[in-house]
Amino acid sequence: MGLVLDVVARTALLPVLIAQAVSVRKKAMKLPEPPGARRGQLGDGPDLKLLIVGDSSAAGVGVETQQEALSGQVTTQLAGTYCVDWCLVTRTGFTTRDTIRHLQGQNDKTYDVIVVALGVNDVTRLLPLGLWRKQVEQLAGLLRVQFGAQHICFSGVPPMGGFPLLPNPLRWVLGRHSIRLDQGLRRFVAAQPDCSYVALDLPLDQSAMAIDGFHPGAQVYAAWADRISAAIIERQSKDDLQRSGEIVSQVR
Repeated sequence: MGLVLDVVARTALLPVLIAQAVSVRKKAMKLPEPPGARRGQLGDGPDLKLLIVGDSSAAGVGVETQQEALSGQVTTQLAGTYCVDWCLVTRTGFTTRDTIRHLQGQNDKTYDVIVVALGVNDVTRLLPLGLWRKQVEQLAGLLRVQFGAQHICFSGVPPMGGFPLLPNPLRWVLGRHSIRLDQGLRRFVAAQPDCSYVALDLPLDQSAMAIDGFHPGAQVYAAWADRISAAIIERQSKDDLQRSGEIVSQVR
């Protein structure tokens, strides 16, 4: 019933939504992807090969350097536990379908953990939930087969109902759709033993966001990186214990 009401509301509000979308696009600041390394190795400890894929938020738009961005903060945190061999493959404007197509042309290097940060551009296109679910499933399959992912860490769809840049009712419509896609992502991940989900219920007030009111600021990136790093470390620790138990059983 909620979807039906949303569709009816969108139809009734269509002229206003189009006008607001055009206005937001004109006013929005086009922030660049920050400079900095997009691959490297750091830390001491067991080897951990990490790939981060996604859209402008994964690319760090909103801060001045990659070190302040998601990749810089996640790798720095993981380096306290692992020797991290990492790579960042992202592009501003990427949808899930764009990411799939781009990754299909990449080399076949394998990774232990792959972090996925996508969704905003699928929401703004009002991608239907069923199609979103199929694309997420296709992406997960690609990451397993082509990149050998042992653990896929999906970041939740950003709650666009809290984006300061967006006026109502556009904010309301995109907020409702972002919740719908996020719920679909949660359900998908719950059925995948090699996947984990990291919620993005973070503060999105103007002070926490970038100056464009649309991308994360340093504060959001820091909190986001904390959650992703914790999810990776927890999962790796469980996998290590499981492997240790299997070795002991074989010895016996």
